[in-house]
Amino acid sequence: MDMYRDLIALPSISSTESSWDQSNEKVIRLLADWFSQLGFAVEVTELDGLPGKFNMVATRGEGDGGLLLAGHTDTVPYDEGRWTKDPFKLTEENGRLYGLGVIDMKGFFAFIIEALKDMDLSKLTKPIRILATADEETTMAGARAIASAMAIKPDYAVIGEPTGLVPVMMHKGHMSEGIRITGKSGHSSDPANGVNALEIMHKVMGRLLDLQRQLKENYGNTHFKVPQPTLNLGSLFGGDSPNRICACCELNFDMRPIPGVGPDELMGLLHHAIEPIKQQYPDALELFHLHEPIPAYSTDPNGELVRAAAEISGKAAEAVNYCTEAPFINQLGCQTIVLGPGHIAQAHQPDEYLDLSFVKPTIDIIQRLVGRFCLAEAK
Repeated sequence: MDMYRDLIALPSISSTESSWDQSNEKVIRLLADWFSQLGFAVEVTELDGLPGKFNMVATRGEGDGGLLLAGHTDTVPYDEGRWTKDPFKLTEENGRLYGLGVIDMKGFFAFIIEALKDMDLSKLTKPIRILATADEETTMAGARAIASAMAIKPDYAVIGEPTGLVPVMMHKGHMSEGIRITGKSGHSSDPANGVNALEIMHKVMGRLLDLQRQLKENYGNTHFKVPQPTLNLGSLFGGDSPNRICACCELNFDMRPIPGVGPDELMGLLHHAIEPIKQQYPDALELFHLHEPIPAYSTDPNGELVRAAAEISGKAAEAVNYCTEAPFINQLGCQTIVLGPGHIAQAHQPDEYLDLSFVKPTIDIIQRLVGRFCLAEAK
């Protein structure tokens, strides 16, 4: 509880809005101290070009292989008017722990320490590593940096996002895209004297909705409750007055890749969909990434890690529609699953909470996974 309380008390919001965005350094330094006390060799690294954003890798044991327990240290912003609790003060009430990050996902590190402190790590035959990253909620810059460096090579990795302790072996990716239309302003009494960006955007949106239909008709993966790659129109900004011809309009939307239908293919379909509009209005349309695309992820459903996690948790592995750092951790060459306490339905919500019924099962699962993949007694 003390560890949980200390983690939640340190704000570490990650946001594309500079007014919200914060450093995660205090959380990383706290974790580094805790894992050092457990005998881990700790490396803290500031991300290139991102001052105030840090990763931590803590290692106990020698060589490559073994198990990586991973998570992110940032949280989403919060709506102060909708929280009934202080988001930065751990509150225990009616069998729940409330606070920003209790399940998504700073709290997972408290579970790791609680699980490891009662284990005899002097008997390790394979290393146990802990990864704490920055900016998962925005650019995934921390996980991208780990994948790019390739400095660690675990055999297996578990990311402790809130899955209800159900192993996740596949999930969709995420693409955030923007389309900006630049027209020409003028007096609304004569529309021919300008180029109305809203009217052009209306045509663009029609093409995007047609692409949305094509994705549903032509693609699918039955592992997912929503089988197809999705396209969602998220936000629209444009114009400043009803008596002026709109000179600029911007649409932000997202797409969700699936295994086998990656960001490059979806971008190709997107460019093809809007090409007629670009030809009709040369130089008026700009398509751009709001952040670099995140690919979908999958791991071998018959692999040792999936089978072990299903056996230990008592729950079959499944696919989910949301997105995590798994595709980047997978690039380290390991089998990767997502498995953690809490439910995704409570993530990104006011009064985020962890049901205390998850505490003992989560600690047990972590200890058994470490025993299976890192300790001599498990061989």
